[in-house]
Amino acid sequence: MPERPTLAGSLMTPRTRASEPARCAWAVGDLNIRYHDREWGVPQHRDRTLFAFLILEGAQAGLSWETILRRRAGYQAAFAGFDPVAVATFTAADVRRLLADPGIIRNRLKIRSAVSNAQAFLRVRAEYGTFNRYLWGFVGGQTIHCRTAARLTHSPESDALSKDLKKRGFTFVGTTICYAYMQAVGLVNDHAPGCFRHDLLRTPRTIRP
Repeated sequence: MPERPTLAGSLMTPRTRASEPARCAWAVGDLNIRYHDREWGVPQHRDRTLFAFLILEGAQAGLSWETILRRRAGYQAAFAGFDPVAVATFTAADVRRLLADPGIIRNRLKIRSAVSNAQAFLRVRAEYGTFNRYLWGFVGGQTIHCRTAARLTHSPESDALSKDLKKRGFTFVGTTICYAYMQAVGLVNDHAPGCFRHDLLRTPRTIRP
């Protein structure tokens, strides 16, 4: 699935050299391979990192994940280093500035969503102490390790997260986006069973057969 890593596919990317490890089928091209090998599915607990992926996953809606990866540095610069406190104070003038920024996806709804989501993010953090504590509560504090070859685009956990985020005022947080977000920040390890990263990211607890 070359467009974006939202599926726990069982197929491996063909190896061009015997020394190459087996990877998930979507890991094609240098940019996707680097992201797959170094980041996708790694548990994240820093609030700023969790906020960064929340912005990026919302921006991805309707686009390929590679499109977002190519603009990640642009997003970091445009959105104050992914500082939710700073982004929460963005004004209409900032939105106009961002609409003229070629380093990001210039979509008015997505830009406004990033600002309002920063404000909602801070409300959650004020309630729970950290957004990390709130988010990881949806999986009982431990990564869900999938062993299925089914192609998943959502789960009971992403359904619950999506519903609660919407109730708290977040936007661009449908269950499919939430599932991709959970994969990205390590709440779900959806590396295919034959992928070299799958076992590297495992912990003793396996929830989903």
